[in-house]
Amino acid sequence: MFTVMGVTGNVGGEMARTLLAAKKSVRAIVRDAKKGEEWARLGCEIAVADLNDVKSLTAAFQGVDGVFTMLPPIYDPTPGFAEHMAMSKVLTEALQSARPRKVVHLSTIGAQATEQNLLSLHTALERMLAEVSLPITILRPGWFMENSAHNVASARDEGVIYSFLSPAGKGFPFIATADIARVGAELLQEIWSGHRVVELTGPRPVSPNDLAAGFAKVLGRPIAVELVPREEWEALSRSQGMKNPTPWMRMLDGFNEGWIGFERPAEVRKGKVELETVLKSLVERSDA
Repeated sequence: MFTVMGVTGNVGGEMARTLLAAKKSVRAIVRDAKKGEEWARLGCEIAVADLNDVKSLTAAFQGVDGVFTMLPPIYDPTPGFAEHMAMSKVLTEALQSARPRKVVHLSTIGAQATEQNLLSLHTALERMLAEVSLPITILRPGWFMENSAHNVASARDEGVIYSFLSPAGKGFPFIATADIARVGAELLQEIWSGHRVVELTGPRPVSPNDLAAGFAKVLGRPIAVELVPREEWEALSRSQGMKNPTPWMRMLDGFNEGWIGFERPAEVRKGKVELETVLKSLVERSDA
């Protein structure tokens, strides 16, 4: 049996479905028993647990062949990442107590970067996991293709995508969440010892120009790229309700300046899902 966190989200949900399709037993972790009803119907064992409760999370991790772990994304953290650090402590304590046979943890590209930025949340947790004496695979995927959902409205209505990634012709490592789930499920079924890092990128790099071309193909209309000037980022983010935009801005700086990227040497795997497939799904979802 494998325990899967985050089943109500894109990656965790796809991970659970992938394992079920492979005829594996799955224990799905949910915070609310009501949200587990759908997964119970699909054949999952349900564990009600919370990242604020070591005891419940330990019980969810016990007696299984492997655990897929992740923390919910925090885009506007408090200074010092207090919320994330508290959850990280609960997660690592539960793993140490439960002693599952192996762990696959969803981290991120750039977790090894030394510059402080939004992804430093993952850097801190990776350091904590390094002290956990279990076979652990750190899975570091690239930029989620599904993040392009915020471009759908402007592409469809205005014929333009607004990009914080730049320059427009620079390719960045994009990956579909379906590929993250597929590779994560494969890793859970592998046998290894100690700690390792596996990095995951899509079939090819994606530039803002490539993103515009993908939307153009899906929407059947020309799509332009407009780069959002760096000096406008803070005011724009605060106008949208962000209270502490500096970590997010520094993350974007890291991608644009090149100090957020994959680590070498590390094991690198490639996804199969093409950008156009994801964009088509995002557009169809927005029209539903």
